[in-house]
Amino acid sequence: MKRAISHIAILLMVCFTMSLKAQELWEEDSLNHQKVWKSLSEALQKPDSVFRLDLSKHKLKEVPPEVFQLTELRELNLSRNHLTEIPENIYKLSNLQRLYLNNNRLTALPQRIGTLKNLQLLDLDRNRIEALPPEIGMLINLEVLSMWDNELSDLPDDIKSLRSILRKLELRGILFNEEQQKRFHDLLPYTTIYLSPPCNCKQ
Repeated sequence: MKRAISHIAILLMVCFTMSLKAQELWEEDSLNHQKVWKSLSEALQKPDSVFRLDLSKHKLKEVPPEVFQLTELRELNLSRNHLTEIPENIYKLSNLQRLYLNNNRLTALPQRIGTLKNLQLLDLDRNRIEALPPEIGMLINLEVLSMWDNELSDLPDDIKSLRSILRKLELRGILFNEEQQKRFHDLLPYTTIYLSPPCNCKQ
């Protein structure tokens, strides 16, 4: 009996935590109306009031460590830089809903990407990513994953955890054969997947 009550208590706690998570997500309109900070030094003067940070086109070779002090961030734009990796410290930005990493030189994502439970949009277009970590399946609110023009050879089975939430998956500009493309649709039957015509190549 005690064990049953304990299990019920744990279940209720999990449901309550998930409910809180859902409440933490900002509506798109609310987020779009927030100020976009374009100076990291100015943003650091008011860290609790910075929800959108745009450091695109800064010729960055690494993510400035000070970025991870801005724990209230909902949107981070690091596109069009020279980044070769994203540090594991990304987990500190647990409120992120949009992350733009397109047009960099990334070859992989950190395992800790899976801790960004509020992430709804992840833009990785025009990088050199060869594989996604299994932790991609832990992004329980991810609606858009864009990976146009990367070096992917496959998708991890774990991505099927997103089948009920992922609305759009962009994979154009990447060579996949017909068998692989069918597998992607089987993994994500409710997702709109954009693919280039299948190749005759073997992965």
